[in-house]
Amino acid sequence: MQKPNNKTKTEKQLTAADILGNPKYLAISYGGYRKNTRDIQPTIPELKEDMKILAVMGIKLLRTYNVQFEEVPNLLKAISELKDEDSSFEMYLMLGAWVDCKNAWTDLVPNHEIESEHNASEIDRAVALAQQYPDIVKIIAVGNEAMVHWATSYFVRPNVILKWVNHLQNLKKIGELPKELWITSSDDFSSWGGGDPAYHTEDLNDLIRAVDYISMHTYPMHNSHYNPEFWIVPDNEAELSDIDKIESAMQRALLFSQKQFDGVANYMRHLGINKPVHIGETGWATLSNEHYGADGSKAADEYKSGRYFQLMREWTNYERISCFYFEAFDEPWKDANNPLGSENHFGLINLKGEAKYAIWDLVDKGVFKGLTRDGNTITKTYNGNEKELLKEVHVPPKREEITI
Repeated sequence: MQKPNNKTKTEKQLTAADILGNPKYLAISYGGYRKNTRDIQPTIPELKEDMKILAVMGIKLLRTYNVQFEEVPNLLKAISELKDEDSSFEMYLMLGAWVDCKNAWTDLVPNHEIESEHNASEIDRAVALAQQYPDIVKIIAVGNEAMVHWATSYFVRPNVILKWVNHLQNLKKIGELPKELWITSSDDFSSWGGGDPAYHTEDLNDLIRAVDYISMHTYPMHNSHYNPEFWIVPDNEAELSDIDKIESAMQRALLFSQKQFDGVANYMRHLGINKPVHIGETGWATLSNEHYGADGSKAADEYKSGRYFQLMREWTNYERISCFYFEAFDEPWKDANNPLGSENHFGLINLKGEAKYAIWDLVDKGVFKGLTRDGNTITKTYNGNEKELLKEVHVPPKREEITI
């Protein structure tokens, strides 16, 4: 008779309820694409390389976004192989299932009142992976920013998300999915009722009742352009040093995110509902030649990105909020036609295997010793020279320098 594997039993008992909000299980958004197209999928060896890097950073919970490509099935294989090789290896997934409206990403006009015919097969693929890897997949997220109205190419109404959340919850009830698997949707704070009253609908209220927890997004960096009032240097700080002006702005950025988080939590509670709220996505680009760069709000650079990362980790760990920081590695496919576009530069590690300012301390601690990414050892950007880094940092604008 074969002796039972107690390690496997223990892992299967570890649930989303145990992991989410636990500072020992840091979360991050992950994509492993190295090239400027998703036609070139990351290989299993490349994915395993990334998992080893993230593991030594203390990351144990990943967020992925869709299952129509080979990346996520291969990622699950990679994690499973690493667990077989080392029984102490831990990595769990918040598995994203992409949801669109009819005619999304086509030459036709998107119909936001009808869902895409592809959604059902995407949900089916997510279910199959959750069934195959119950020791790794702990959460399924239905849609990514799929309800927010500025996602004009593909957004759907909350009733579509509600339909699929209820479907997954029913699969749990009848035993086709683990009852401990948590179901959510990951969306902008406003989509969860934390802002514009236009989102306050009965379908949203029913969705909040149906999910196991709320996964909300907050991006003060983007708002430094779209809602810059919090970002500009106030008159009473005009005489501060540049570095103090920047630090004050980053503290205001933190407060901006905290207010959006509170807005979602307060809307939920006014419905008489009390369930966990976590941050499904937030981040700060290290480079931009668009709205957020030197000719715009002057927000995007490595120093500010590093401070935002530090401030968010400190706050969310203290409050036991899971924060899926966006993102682990730079991904050049996100804005393939504009290499200097901000979407390509949200990673904590760049394509040369260099750790950005946010995690220079981990390089100093030697956690990456013996690890490489694409043949590159993990070193610091700017050769670790903070003076050189600060030369490329811009002070947030004064009121007269920006259009509100």
